[in-house]
Amino acid sequence: MDKLVLYVGNKNYSSWSLRPWIALEACGIPFEDVVIPFDFAAGNPKIKEVSPTGRVPVLHHGDVRVWESLAIIEYAAELFPDAGLWPKEPAERALARSYAMEMLSGFRALRGACPMNIRRQKRGIPLQEGVQDDIDRIETIWREAIARSGGPFLFGAFSAADAMFAPVVNRLEIYDLTRNPVSLDYMDAVKTHPAYRKWQEAAIAEPWIVPEDEV
Repeated sequence: MDKLVLYVGNKNYSSWSLRPWIALEACGIPFEDVVIPFDFAAGNPKIKEVSPTGRVPVLHHGDVRVWESLAIIEYAAELFPDAGLWPKEPAERALARSYAMEMLSGFRALRGACPMNIRRQKRGIPLQEGVQDDIDRIETIWREAIARSGGPFLFGAFSAADAMFAPVVNRLEIYDLTRNPVSLDYMDAVKTHPAYRKWQEAAIAEPWIVPEDEV
């Protein structure tokens, strides 16, 4: 099989890159990652050399190009059906995909007001309109999923659903957005996962600073 190469942006800031990266890493799927930093005001021109959209993440697999976080995860799940990217039971798998799609298309207020920033010191900020509604919905998803599965992750073992919410874990932590014990336990499970820690260590070591993401 041709090698999987995942092109990602700055690990400190790129929430969309974190999602497929942590999904593949946590599920033991072999791949090489290549960081292309956002170090130009109009975007790094190197991204356009590897991505048809001019954005990352993008996965290269031989002649195949797959872009967008969830599409990359789905492609990997087809290549490695026993890796556990999605739950085994059809009903649980459908629910996990529903959560993933909701994360993909929603929560714009939270994403806009609270960019992912692995290096940021924890401190609160005034919440813009709609942010608390997003937080409430996310915590409802986490609470209901963990009540069904027993945890520590949304469907018991770490899956693509957890990967899709990994950047939110960072946001709720660094902007001090929750005191909910269930949420804090889930966030701790994600933050202490070896895959998350590996990404975090690389992010902290990066030299680049993107001012617009430094809230």
